[in-house]
Amino acid sequence: MTLSIAARCARTGQVGVAIASSSPAVASRCAHVRAGVGAACTQNVTDPRLGPWLLDLMAAGSTARDAVRHTAETEPLIAWRQLTAVGMEGSPAAFSGEHALGTYAQAVGADCVAAGNMLVNDGVPQAMVDAFAGAGATGAMPAELPLAERLLDALTAGLAAGGEEGPLHSAGLLVADAVPWPVVDLRVDWTEGEPVAELGLLWRLWEPQQDAYVQRALDPGLAPSYGVPGDL
Repeated sequence: MTLSIAARCARTGQVGVAIASSSPAVASRCAHVRAGVGAACTQNVTDPRLGPWLLDLMAAGSTARDAVRHTAETEPLIAWRQLTAVGMEGSPAAFSGEHALGTYAQAVGADCVAAGNMLVNDGVPQAMVDAFAGAGATGAMPAELPLAERLLDALTAGLAAGGEEGPLHSAGLLVADAVPWPVVDLRVDWTEGEPVAELGLLWRLWEPQQDAYVQRALDPGLAPSYGVPGDL
């Protein structure tokens, strides 16, 4: 009941995930990023422990392929799981167990990996990978766009290619950069509307403030004011 893309930005070293689902609060269970390590998704009858496990393996020196392969070989309930991982270098990787729900598929690109289950068709992940590699809605080349925007473009392309069989209700966007916490962590945990579109609106709100929130953490004395009533 999920479609997702995990990716890295070769220009900035950022890693991130964009994800959407018919289930509530999908990003809280399925999306994982770690600065300087990579990004991972664990979905389809989700075991949230597997995302951090994949990141731990990559932090210890495994490639994304080796991390996914090791997890697939050792996790006893792996037949119900769908995994993706991308490290700071090397090929991204994916795994889909034989009990993945409905129509499921995965696709790997140079710097990204997409997967989904309960899809309208098995071409959805490839459409996401293609969109990540192509120009965004502004016409800018991919390397010039923020990773978060490229991830949102890819998720939107997945919807345009068919998306899930049923309506989506939640979505999330996570990006890790040079600090230990995600610099982007935006979520639509439940809506009867369009969660991916609503996530895009959250990104537009967050983008111009993103750096200021990092600076408030690292050097409050030099950080800009909040510009809200009562902020002296």
